[in-house]
Amino acid sequence: MAYQVPTRLPKQFEQLRVGIALFDPESGTIVDANESLESMFGYSTEALRKMSVEAYSANTYAFSRDDVVQQIQLAVDGQPQRFKWRIKRQDGRLIWTQIDLSRLSIDGEPFALAEIRDITEYTNTSRRVSLLSRIMRHNLRNDLTVIAGRAQQIQSEVDTDRISKHTEKIEEKTNDIDRITDSVREIERATTPAQTKRVRRNTFAAVTETVEKLSDKYPTAKLTVEKQTEMWFSIDSAFNQALRHAIENGIVHSNSTAPSVTITVGESPNTGRVEVSISDSCPPIPDIELNALDESIENTDVSHGTGVGLFVMKWCVESLGGELTFDRTNSGNTVSFYFPPEASPSDQ
Repeated sequence: MAYQVPTRLPKQFEQLRVGIALFDPESGTIVDANESLESMFGYSTEALRKMSVEAYSANTYAFSRDDVVQQIQLAVDGQPQRFKWRIKRQDGRLIWTQIDLSRLSIDGEPFALAEIRDITEYTNTSRRVSLLSRIMRHNLRNDLTVIAGRAQQIQSEVDTDRISKHTEKIEEKTNDIDRITDSVREIERATTPAQTKRVRRNTFAAVTETVEKLSDKYPTAKLTVEKQTEMWFSIDSAFNQALRHAIENGIVHSNSTAPSVTITVGESPNTGRVEVSISDSCPPIPDIELNALDESIENTDVSHGTGVGLFVMKWCVESLGGELTFDRTNSGNTVSFYFPPEASPSDQ
C-alpha cells in the first residue's frame, strides 16, 4: 500500500496521553503517530514512517517484522491483539510496552490502530518478584532440605571423620544461601529507582576503577582493559556490580592458576550504544545456566555457581536501560553489556 500523502490519525487521538500509532497492514510500518508516542519512542513521526520494525525493537528481545505484520493483519481482520514489545528508543534506552491492536478504517482503507503504553516499571517489578519467588521456591528450599538431612545424620553418627564430612557439607550449603541472599540484595538495590543515583561517567574510567579493585583481590589474575572508542554513559552502583560479577566469573571458573580476562570498551557498530565486553578463557557457560535466565522456563533452579551471578548481571544491566548478550566458544566466553550513550562533557 503506497501513499502519496501520509494518512493521518483522527485529530482526537492527538490529545491522548497514551501512545497511538497507525500501522500499515502490509508493510508493518508506522503511518502516523501522536505526540505521546513520539515522546515514548524518542523519534518523530516523520522518522518512524521511514523505519522498519527491527530498527526500534530491542536486539535481545527481537520482535521481527513478520511477527508484527502477523499481529497487525489479525487485528485488521477483526481480531484485536494484545502483546508486550520491548522498544529501543532513539537515545538507546530500552523500555517495555504493552500493545493493543484493533482495526480502524480511514477513507475506506483498513489500518491497525495501536494503543501503546510504557509498562517498564511494572514489568521490572513483576519480573523481580518472579525471580525472588523462584529463588525462594527452589534454591533455598532445596538447600535447607540438604542442611536438615545432614543435621539428622550428624545426630546418628559416631565416626569422627564422617561427622566432619557432614559438617563441611552443612557449611558449604550455608555459604550458598548466604551468597544467594547477597545477590538478591544486589538485585533489589539495582532495580529500586528510589535507591539509585546515576552520574555520567567516562566508560573507560569507570571500568578501570572496578578492575583495579579486583586486581588487588585476585593478584594472580591478568586483567586487561582495552579502549576502542571514547564513550560516556549514565550509571550507578548497578554497573559496578554487573561488571564485578562478569570478571569474577572469568577468574574463579578458569582452569588456569593465572586466569586472564580482557575487558573491551567501545561503541557498538550496529547501534552506536556503549559496549563493554568481558572475555575469558573459561569452559563455555553451561546451557542450564543461561536457560535459567529465561523467565518463560518454569521449575528451573538458579545454579549456585555462576547462575545467581548471571541473574545479578542481567538485572543490573537492564536496570540501567541496557541489555546483555553471551557468546560461547570452546576457547572461552564473552559477555557484552550495551548501554545508552551520553554526550561527552566537552561536547556540551
